[in-house]
Amino acid sequence: MAVAALAVGGWLTVTGLNDAAATPPVPGAHVTASARTPASTPADAAPGHAGTASPAASAPLAASRPVRVRIPAAGVDTGPLLELGLAPDGTVQVPSEEQADLIGWYREGVTPGQTGPAVLIGHYDTARGPAVMRDVTHVEPGDTITVDRADGSTAVFGVTDLQQVDKKHFPTQRVYGDTAAPELRLITCGGDLRGGHRPDNIILYADLIRTSPPRSH
Repeated sequence: MAVAALAVGGWLTVTGLNDAAATPPVPGAHVTASARTPASTPADAAPGHAGTASPAASAPLAASRPVRVRIPAAGVDTGPLLELGLAPDGTVQVPSEEQADLIGWYREGVTPGQTGPAVLIGHYDTARGPAVMRDVTHVEPGDTITVDRADGSTAVFGVTDLQQVDKKHFPTQRVYGDTAAPELRLITCGGDLRGGHRPDNIILYADLIRTSPPRSH
């Protein structure tokens, strides 16, 4: 069954990089208050829908910046996407509270549709209330995530897994490690507030299942 009771804090942070080639984890959420505190799934819960077959792979696309994300099961249709890099302290930049209705793309990785794991980050809620991923609990394996790209092409991903983990045990290699085909990860936070923090991360994993070509010039 799908992971239940997700919530995002106002900020997502990461630990510093070990070296220039390290792939950064993306745990960490902090808020000063919350408009809602849904019941949480245990942090060590196993990924949902075990045994769900992965969709058939599609050929990778060339690099092109993502501009819009649609997740019908979660009622998400948002753009433009924010470009997120690394802050001076080595943490991953994230959408601000004022940008809570937008999703960010980690630009130090691949663009969605290229070979490798493209990473998106979005809030479930902030101290101001519900945010872009507020209905992520409705997403299940087999649902789609569609990313429109700046060159006019579209990459459609099929969700294969949902995982809720304690931020102290963030699965860095699984999220950021090299893959042989185009994949997508969407990261948010979860768990009940503890002293203004959400203790868990929620990660959606998805494989590229179909594409549309770039606009002709």
